[in-house]
Amino acid sequence: MPEPTKIRRRSAVALAAATALAVLTGCGAADMTRQTSPYAAAGGAKTVTLSVQSWVGAQANTAVAGYLLEHELGYRVDTVQVDEVPAWDALSQGRVDAILEDWGHPEQLARYVERKKTVVDGGGLGVTGHIGWFVPTYFAQEHPDVTDWKNLDKYADEFRTAESRGKGQLLDGSPSYVTNDKALVRNLGLDLEVVFAGSEAAQITQIKQFAKERKPFLTYWYEPQWLFDRVPMTEVKLPEYAQGCDADAEKVACAYPHTPLRKYLNARFADGGGPAADFLKRFHWGVADQNEVALMIAEEKLSPQQAAQKWVERHEDVWRPWLG
Repeated sequence: MPEPTKIRRRSAVALAAATALAVLTGCGAADMTRQTSPYAAAGGAKTVTLSVQSWVGAQANTAVAGYLLEHELGYRVDTVQVDEVPAWDALSQGRVDAILEDWGHPEQLARYVERKKTVVDGGGLGVTGHIGWFVPTYFAQEHPDVTDWKNLDKYADEFRTAESRGKGQLLDGSPSYVTNDKALVRNLGLDLEVVFAGSEAAQITQIKQFAKERKPFLTYWYEPQWLFDRVPMTEVKLPEYAQGCDADAEKVACAYPHTPLRKYLNARFADGGGPAADFLKRFHWGVADQNEVALMIAEEKLSPQQAAQKWVERHEDVWRPWLG
C-alpha cells in the first residue's frame, strides 16, 4: 500500500438514512460523538450503522452492502453521511459500525487502530483511488503535448475563464477538499489559477458543459469515477510521486499517489457483529462494479436502493461469496 495520502474528500455534515435517524449537527468530532442513532439502544435490535461519504462512489458501496445486509441477512441498516475525520471518531465510539471507503487518514489510523485499538482494518475494498489533473481526451488527441505538466503554460490562454483572473483555470471541487493543487501550481511555477466549483455535483456540471461545447479544460479529478464513461479524460503527467514527497503541504511538487482504498470496522463490532461483520469484511468489488452502481445513481437518477437492487440482480456471482 502506498504512503497514505492526505487527500480527504470532505462533505458538510448531513444525514442520509434508509430509516429515520436523529439529525447530526456540526462537523466537529465532539459534536458527532454526542449523537447516535435512535435505534442504538433498542435491546436486541439487529441493526448495522454504516458511514457513507458524499461522493457517489462511496454511496454505491453503502447502497449495495446495505441492500444485501437487509435482504439476504435480515438486518436493518442505518446510514449516516458525515465528514471523514469525525466519522473515524464515531467509529471509535461505536456510533457507526463501519466505514467502507477510506482514502488514507494516517493520524486517525495511528490513533484508533494502532494506539487505542478501538478500530480495526476491515480489509481492502478492491478499488484503487487516484487523484490527478485531467484534460478532455478530445483536446489531448489534438494537442498530445498537453499531457506533460511542463507544457501546460502553453495552453493557459485556452484554459482561461471569467473566474481565473487572466490565468488558465484549474477546476477543483469543493474548497473543503484537502488537495495539493494551490501548492502544486505555485511550486511548479504554472500560469494557472485554482477555481473551486463548490461541490462534486457542481464540478460535474461544469465539466459536462465544457465537453458539450468541445471546449478545452483542465480539472482536478479522481478515479474511480463514473464520469469518465460520459466524458473521456486523459491525465496530465505531474512530477512522479515518491514516498514522502507530499509530507510538507506547502512544498509539495509531485503527483498524487495511487491509494488502495480500505474498509474499517469498530473493534467491538468486528469481534461480535456476527454475520454482518463477517459480510463487511468479505465485501470486495472492482472499479467496474462500483461505477455501474454510481452511474445509475448519478446519471440515471435511481435511488441508491433501486441501483443496488439492479446491480444485485445482475451480479450474483460477485456478491454471493460475501455471504460466506
